Amino acid sequence: MDKDYIELNAFVKIKGFASTGGQAKVIIRSGAIKVNEIVETRNKKKLREGDVVEYVGKRFIVSLKNE
Repeated sequence: MDKDYIELNAFVKIKGFASTGGQAKVIIRSGAIKVNEIVETRNKKKLREGDVVEYVGKRFIVSLKNE
């Protein structure tokens, strides 16, 4: 990946939490996702290498090399 970040909505789709952008938006806006232990409701929140995303009790570490 060329960028030094990925937006939360794209991360949600890549990880398979949602299959569409609309579904990703609903999940994020519902407050179901935490970024670095803080509830995040912004779709375009920039995630950087090493950030921790938590959804339904599972934790994912952002690695931009694999995204």
